[in-house]
Amino acid sequence: MGPVRAELLWQTVLDAVELTGGGALRIVDLGGGAGGDAVRLAGAGHAVHVVDPSPDALAALERRASEAGVAQNLTGSLGDASDLAAQVTEPVDLVLCHGVLEHVDDPAATVAAATQVLRPGGRLSVLVANRLGAAVRRAVAGDFDGASRLLSIDLAGWDRRSDGARRFVLAEVADMLTAAGLRVEHTAGTRAFADLVPSSLVDVEPGGRDALYALERQAALLGEFTALSAGLHLVGCLESEADVHTFGGSSAAL
Repeated sequence: MGPVRAELLWQTVLDAVELTGGGALRIVDLGGGAGGDAVRLAGAGHAVHVVDPSPDALAALERRASEAGVAQNLTGSLGDASDLAAQVTEPVDLVLCHGVLEHVDDPAATVAAATQVLRPGGRLSVLVANRLGAAVRRAVAGDFDGASRLLSIDLAGWDRRSDGARRFVLAEVADMLTAAGLRVEHTAGTRAFADLVPSSLVDVEPGGRDALYALERQAALLGEFTALSAGLHLVGCLESEADVHTFGGSSAAL
């Protein structure tokens, strides 16, 4: 097992794939960068299309795909949510939007754009930083003013210039998915403990990494831990043709 934090992030990808039905899926990794997730997904037999605004990241993606022998299952293109429909020429089963909404100008527009390229029954997986969990972590670190600031603002009042990357609460993300025509079918917290436990303790304690990972998976099944987790993972389903936006000028239904 790799670092617990990294493996927990990867587990959110696996959970989204399972919810989408498994098998060989057509997947878009929006903002997928150098392909940390995409290469592993391609290696599992999925057809993955990474859309990212960084030419350097896409060059690294190409190298990694070639080295891993999965280039035939992986495509990279330069772009972002604003031109996603032009980048993705056929409806897909799953769109990953992990670690993206914190940084874009308009999170709701990004969710809507991602929904437009889904087939009926397709899923959108969103992973974001949790505002309440961040407040807990700042308080534990002694930054009480920072924790108070996080508890006093909402998404509408967030200023990325002064407040940094966005942090969300669960209802804000769920509302965006619902507004885009998705039924929210999965919500979970991730990293309830991993960011708080010293890595030295995990590395020294025999079996510590496996035990911490198992504890995190247990906590993810308990909704009470969601608000305290570092990350929020939501998956929305596009259920019917009536919910499908036009795709390339015609219905996206298959």
